[in-house]
Amino acid sequence: MLVAGVDEAGRGCIIGPLVVAGVMVSYNKLPDIDALGVKDSKLLSPKKRDLLFQEIIQTVQNFKVIKISPSEIDKAVNCKIPLHKLNRLEAKTMAKVIEYLSPNEVYVDAVDILEERFATHISEYLTVKPKIISRHKADQLYPIVSAASIIAKVERDREIEFLKNEFGDLGSGYLHDKKTVAFLGEWLKTNKDYPSCVRKSWKPAKKALNACDTTQQKLF
Repeated sequence: MLVAGVDEAGRGCIIGPLVVAGVMVSYNKLPDIDALGVKDSKLLSPKKRDLLFQEIIQTVQNFKVIKISPSEIDKAVNCKIPLHKLNRLEAKTMAKVIEYLSPNEVYVDAVDILEERFATHISEYLTVKPKIISRHKADQLYPIVSAASIIAKVERDREIEFLKNEFGDLGSGYLHDKKTVAFLGEWLKTNKDYPSCVRKSWKPAKKALNACDTTQQKLF
């Protein structure tokens, strides 16, 4: 039996892509994933994540990464149809990952407040029909999902580094990061709109863009 885990990184940030990753192993290889010492990627240092990334891709039978651009996210968030919001976009993307891996059983980190509803939404986009176990904090409960969370986080961190090379130091891309807030404020001082790496549909981004004056940095 083939078992997969799927998780994402970057859901709450204002800069950069949302990254969805999945990993798959045969059932009897699950202890090998656990033995690597994987855990929720947020609990690991960048150096440890990088080391585990290499060990994970050498251990798993297959893996898949999909990056959702800020423009795709904005389209989903701004959609007038409630069912096509961000949760649905994530469900659809996770389904693409699952479809590619084609496991018998898959564990996913539920982003919907209702775990089973999220599993149902994923299944609606699938032609394969694995057993879907959808749980909150799955990256802390199941090592196979922890492994997927590490892959997603490392891939997102790499994307942020690419963006820094293009735009300068924009921080982590999260609004709790002072560097990110400063970057957005400075950008709007000299530009009429955000660069393509920014999620324009995020409320703080809209608020600052609408104000677009010398006090804009205080609006984040």
